[in-house]
Amino acid sequence: MSQRNTAVTGQATASPDAPAAAECPLREVLALIGDKWSAQILVELGDGPRRFTQLERAVEGISRRMLTLSLRNLERNGLVTRTVYPDAPPRVEYATTALIEDIREPLEALADWARRAGPSIATARHAYDNSHRGKNPC
Repeated sequence: MSQRNTAVTGQATASPDAPAAAECPLREVLALIGDKWSAQILVELGDGPRRFTQLERAVEGISRRMLTLSLRNLERNGLVTRTVYPDAPPRVEYATTALIEDIREPLEALADWARRAGPSIATARHAYDNSHRGKNPC
């Protein structure tokens, strides 16, 4: 393999913590809040602190494992706090931090738009799929 190809391969597999990630904060933030579950969790937490089981019930289709991983990632990035209360049994609540306040309104507006536009998007997708069924893209 030539040096040139090796260099390109090395760039493509650079870790997310590499300096290049810091140079593009928009991409990093969109990846953080724009994944399948994070935005839904943040919108749900916009109404106030929630326990794990409340979030699990509110975010349709999420598994316990994905909820756990998403909450850990949001906490790691400073968007969510996890508070453990020394009750018996222990009670844990999740809440958004002040960092999310600036984006709460646009995020909730996006969630509202998604609810309204969902049927139109599904109709368009169905029409497209029907019109392209059986066609060979090559």
